[in-house]
Amino acid sequence: MKSGTTGGRDAAAVLLIVPAGLLGVALAWVLTITDALPAEGIVRVIADCTGAAVLGLAALPRLHPRLWPPWRLLAGLAGVWCGTEFAVLIFEAAEVVGVSVRRLGADQFGTFLTEISGGQVGIAILVGTGAVACYSAVSYRRAESASADLVLVFAAVALALRPITGHMSQQAFGSVLAAVHALAAAAWFGLLVALATVVRTRGEWAVVLPRYSAVAVPLIGTVALTGIVNGLVRIGGIAPLVTTGYGRILLAKTVVLLSLLALGWWWRRTWVQRAADHRMSADASLRRAVAEVTIMAVAFGLAATLAVTA
Repeated sequence: MKSGTTGGRDAAAVLLIVPAGLLGVALAWVLTITDALPAEGIVRVIADCTGAAVLGLAALPRLHPRLWPPWRLLAGLAGVWCGTEFAVLIFEAAEVVGVSVRRLGADQFGTFLTEISGGQVGIAILVGTGAVACYSAVSYRRAESASADLVLVFAAVALALRPITGHMSQQAFGSVLAAVHALAAAAWFGLLVALATVVRTRGEWAVVLPRYSAVAVPLIGTVALTGIVNGLVRIGGIAPLVTTGYGRILLAKTVVLLSLLALGWWWRRTWVQRAADHRMSADASLRRAVAEVTIMAVAFGLAATLAVTA
């Protein structure tokens, strides 16, 4: 199953996550009834999706010891992740300063990076994502001595940093809940993206899909539980679910999550069992994986806009 040299060949199969994530952002925009499309949400969903994909690719050996990440693809995704995180940082700086992105000056941006905690956290994220990109690029040439666990740690820390310091940090245990929610969602989504990218044959799906399914169950439960708690604490009641833009996005995200829960239940009864028994082709498994990550990407788009909605 070692796929370090050919992992990027079928990456196009999961490119639907890009328009699906943007669809989630557009849906959130409609629900908030604002005049301008949230550009930061667009950049953020790309950052979140690529970050989750990096995490999933790095976690492949944990799912099966003979699965190795495609280092060239991983390096490319980490590079995109780093670039979009820098763009997110610019949007955050403009918001703090109180100007549009176009009017943000270099001195204002520098002050944000050096004197504001959000800027300092952003620098740490850029360092982490940049390190992952550089290490993965080097590992492409030296795959035999590369450590996927090292990338996994850096990716997990980078994904957790912003939720830890977000609006939930003002609540008791809010930072922990937000970080756990972000990491569980990234692992759930990223691992399936990684499988859709790397797994080739019926036999490989028969081995790894049941293992992913076993891991996905607690991840789904964690995402649902922490998401409900975070959301209710943030809005402070039930009525704001329909009376505020934030609440309506949260409600839409919940509907998508419930749809994914129902789909996951159905997959465990049909797809997973048939794949484990070698009764489903690799192409059929790939189509189902792509369908699921596409729906997940819509939820990521909603979540990305939710994170930048007051």
